[in-house]
Amino acid sequence: MCIRDRFVLVLAGFVTIFDLFVVNVAIVSIERGLQASFTELTLIIAGYELAFGLLLITGGRLGDIYGRRRLYQAGMAFFTLASLLCAVAPTALLLVIARFIQGLAAALLFPQVYAGIRLNFDETQARKAFGWLGMTLGLAAIAGQALGGWLITLNLFDMSWRLIFLVNLPVGILALVLSRHLQEGRVADGLTTDWPGVLLSAAGITAFLLPLLMLPVWGLTLFSAGLLFTGMVLLFCFVRYQQHLSRTGQTPLFDIAVLSNRPFVTGTGAVLCVYATSSAFPLILSLLLQNGMGATPLEAGLIFVPSSIGFVIASFITPRMIIGRGEPVIYYGALGYAASYLVLIAGLNFLPQSTANTILSLFLFLVGFTQGMIMTPMLNIVLSRVTPAQAGMASGLTATLQQIGAATGATAVSVILQFSLRHSGDTVLLSTPAAVYSVSLGFNVLMALCAAYLIYRITPVSYTHLTLPTNREE
Repeated sequence: MCIRDRFVLVLAGFVTIFDLFVVNVAIVSIERGLQASFTELTLIIAGYELAFGLLLITGGRLGDIYGRRRLYQAGMAFFTLASLLCAVAPTALLLVIARFIQGLAAALLFPQVYAGIRLNFDETQARKAFGWLGMTLGLAAIAGQALGGWLITLNLFDMSWRLIFLVNLPVGILALVLSRHLQEGRVADGLTTDWPGVLLSAAGITAFLLPLLMLPVWGLTLFSAGLLFTGMVLLFCFVRYQQHLSRTGQTPLFDIAVLSNRPFVTGTGAVLCVYATSSAFPLILSLLLQNGMGATPLEAGLIFVPSSIGFVIASFITPRMIIGRGEPVIYYGALGYAASYLVLIAGLNFLPQSTANTILSLFLFLVGFTQGMIMTPMLNIVLSRVTPAQAGMASGLTATLQQIGAATGATAVSVILQFSLRHSGDTVLLSTPAAVYSVSLGFNVLMALCAAYLIYRITPVSYTHLTLPTNREE
């Protein structure tokens, strides 16, 4: 695969992550500009994540059936159009709808990136390609926060937050023009789309994710608990239906046999834990800085730059470290990731105010660096444990678990935050971010340690079989 094709693939990762982070910085401006309620603001963020999660498995499988270039182009075209709809939305409700369409388009687009890398590169090249992808995701996070904050502060043509969505248009058009050179990448002819499976998985994931994403608004009610239980039942029915299709010689949406691949399943657990740590951190800090401490969107965005820079650097050098020292590098990165949050907690509580900003920037760099050591290399390791024929489907499942992990993490930290606010007083916590983060970041420490343990379980055992992903039993 040439540099041009690699560039096209990482562009998809850029726009999807950019729009995930940029809304965090813009949420206060959107609230003021559209007179949005707390429920609507939550849905503007959660709607994208929900739609993204519910079609990821389907998007990966559709790439196997209809071709990854075709699905890439369809996803990028709809994503670009949805970005335009977000920019011109006159009400908060229409912005929620446009963000949902964005998420659906991203779900078609994103699995093609993972699968394209795994199927078009050998093992060494794949590590490097995932490293480039990691750098791109880090740059997208920087742009989403720093560039987004700058655009809102600039207020060009009095468009305020609307500019953050318009920047997707030239990126999307460029990607569509260059994507015609991508390989189609269809796994096999004769595969069919399992539409009942699509509906069951979409309904199950929606019913499972929605109460998690909306818990800060709905609370733990009988309705939300019932919806969560319904989602679990629907997902169970989906699994049984896929088993039935496999037994009868039909083409399932999801090959249940992949769940017997122990290294892959263990690896997806690590993915779930890591992404649970990364979801609520930017949102809560942005809200505290802008609402609690009077920071501008640009100032709130710039606070994340050190961590994003660390992420980019680590994503670049870690693949080289893995080539020289082996996969256990990721395990030590996970331990360092947990330690970085402990250091950040200590800094927030004990540093004097006069030096806090400078030193905390170094701590945030450490958080981003250790996160970059595990996030994208971990995805490469996990996807290397499946066969090429399962690559699209496995990519969709992995990306789905990323969203479930992000939703679970955001929900957990939101519940912790609300509990702390009720018991300690709103004013005190909003003016003292250390009190919030000392409690909420404890969740991140726990999840990082769990991820380290799961990564440890798959890296020593599978190290010598790195180039033989088809031998599942080994």
